[in-house]
Amino acid sequence: MTVSSGSAAATTTASSVSPPASASGAAPRERLPGVFRLWLAGALVSMLGTSVMWFALGWSASAHGGLAAGLVLTAVNLPRFALLLVGGAVGDRVGAWRVMVAGDVAMVVVSLGLAAAAWRFGAPLWLLLVAGLLIGVVDAFYLPASGSMPRRLVGEAVLSRAIALRQTGVQLTMFAGGALGGVLMARAGLSGVALLQVGTFSLMLVVLVGIRGRFAGERPAPSGGSVARDIGDGLRLAWRTRLLRVSLAVTAVAAGCLLPVVSLLVPLLARERGWSAELAGVVVGSQALGIVAVSLAVLWRGGAGLPGVAAAVGLLLAGGSMAVLAVAPVPGVVVAAALGVGAGNGLFGAHVAPLLLTAAPPSHLSRVQAIVTMVQSGALLAMIPLLGAAAEHIPVAAVLGGCALVVAGTAACALASEPFRTVRRPGAAG
Repeated sequence: MTVSSGSAAATTTASSVSPPASASGAAPRERLPGVFRLWLAGALVSMLGTSVMWFALGWSASAHGGLAAGLVLTAVNLPRFALLLVGGAVGDRVGAWRVMVAGDVAMVVVSLGLAAAAWRFGAPLWLLLVAGLLIGVVDAFYLPASGSMPRRLVGEAVLSRAIALRQTGVQLTMFAGGALGGVLMARAGLSGVALLQVGTFSLMLVVLVGIRGRFAGERPAPSGGSVARDIGDGLRLAWRTRLLRVSLAVTAVAAGCLLPVVSLLVPLLARERGWSAELAGVVVGSQALGIVAVSLAVLWRGGAGLPGVAAAVGLLLAGGSMAVLAVAPVPGVVVAAALGVGAGNGLFGAHVAPLLLTAAPPSHLSRVQAIVTMVQSGALLAMIPLLGAAAEHIPVAAVLGGCALVVAGTAACALASEPFRTVRRPGAAG
């Protein structure tokens, strides 16, 4: 759309006070803090290493057959999904910075071990499964802490721009990761890819040490009992806070019905209609271009004053474009529709992510981010097999049209929710 701990002192939001007007009468555009830009640069570099490793694991597993490839990818996703809530609770207990440092150290150790084992044994299935399990466990603790960092490092008034910058970087990193993964696997094999990941996570570790002063006053959130009690407290907060509840529901629908468009439905639609591989690639690229274009626009101009409305409009745009994509008669219309799907996705993601971050109190940031990630992952895990099975029995265009209706209907329901519709971005006029 593409979704922790510490005290209120670590999440100061002085930017909620409107900035002074310039001589021309317009409020000057606040710069994103240097500490955020430094953290994001390190995060994107480590994400590049992760993207390359993801490609390498899938490619290596495919040599053992389709079932083996599915097992390896499941070995990553299953522990990540199962332990996310635990990871969020731990992040709120000990601090996001500490969890990220521990996660980077763990990934350096895992990657070094994988590099040595791959150099000695090659890429047997057992090694790929063990690597996948370890990566999934680390991710379960790392992702909630990392997801809370924009809220910790920037003020609420510029949070949407920070999210947009990260969203743009993630899209570009995913592009580069696949291409770089192919080159490295051909030239250096799995061992070389693992060594690259050692370097990227080591760099992220250096960045975290460099910004340690920003978290000098961070204190673990007060806990009244066990980790299980903390998890329950986070779930209760998400359910009782209406804005969080609505935002999570909308996010789940977007994850289940919008994200599979590119990864699943476009390739199936291309084969059903006899498109060339080149056209299918252009459609996928156009969707990503739409996300990047909208993200850059939000980065430059700032988020909408009514982020809930902007997120809902993004879903309406994406749903309408999906409907056009389902019936598009010529390649030009297909590409334009894919661009619209991406633009709607980008507009939604750039505005719903700040809502989820600001609706959570500082004491629950990691837990709420864990719930967000779990909602997205669960929706994808449930919907991808369901949509794939549906496409076996009815035309892919009908499946795509059904997803379009669900996405557009969800946008309408979101607009009917007063907390979602009326919430204002801090610093927005009137």
